[in-house]
Amino acid sequence: MNKQTPDYLIIGHMTKDNLPHGAILGGTCSYAALTAYNLGLRPAIVTSAGPDIPSMDMLAEIEIKTIFATACTTFENSYQNGQRLQKWLGTSNNLSLADVPVGWQTAPLVHLAPMAQEISPTLCQSFPQSLLCVTIQGWLRGRDSEQNVIYEPHPQLTAQLPQVDILVVSLADVAGDQAALAHLVTTVKLGVETLGPEGCRLYYEGKIIHVPVKAEIEVDPTGAGDIFAATFFTYYWRTHDPLKAAQFANTCASLSVRGVGLASIPKLAAVEARWQEIYG
Repeated sequence: MNKQTPDYLIIGHMTKDNLPHGAILGGTCSYAALTAYNLGLRPAIVTSAGPDIPSMDMLAEIEIKTIFATACTTFENSYQNGQRLQKWLGTSNNLSLADVPVGWQTAPLVHLAPMAQEISPTLCQSFPQSLLCVTIQGWLRGRDSEQNVIYEPHPQLTAQLPQVDILVVSLADVAGDQAALAHLVTTVKLGVETLGPEGCRLYYEGKIIHVPVKAEIEVDPTGAGDIFAATFFTYYWRTHDPLKAAQFANTCASLSVRGVGLASIPKLAAVEARWQEIYG
């Protein structure tokens, strides 16, 4: 494996997502890595997965360090009236800093992407030289006796939030708790609330800014939040402009809902052209 420092390091589980027509590769790190690659970065993934992992062919150009487990982290998603219902059916191994190649630990952009409480929030302290970005959903997940996903924040999360440079979260991640969302987005340096077809909301320097987007005809919203986050992190890293990063992230995510799975992630030229139509 090439241990050259990547531009964009992502830590979290790739997942097996069970759909009516079969299982596909999922997980924030899968969507984020391919998004970053399509936007011209050199991403790398640290993950854990089992022999039941669906095809990883879409990630063939991306460096991946896999901690092998007996089974994949597995989710089953269904949608009713625009609301996602989710079951958590299996979990791969936990991940720590010791699993990250030394040459990757100084990546300029680090994305902690927990899916199933597989990394500790204390990992936020481990990348002082990096722009530390977080998609928080996996630190807010538990499951009940019937394997339904429930809202259950990691007990170490609150203490680590001041370490985070950028956090992306949705109201659905906090089970509709507006107070919990407000605490998350105002405790980190830059908070971003995703609003689906309504765009996003930025929280920074005491300001709250709504950035709208032109809605697309939706085929499948799965992964759109991860695509949004990776685009936002990428463009903020390049420009240090939250508004422009939000516009590009809105554009990329809205284009992605036209398709299904990793193949729905748009290429840079398509994002730039659509951005010009909406915001130019």
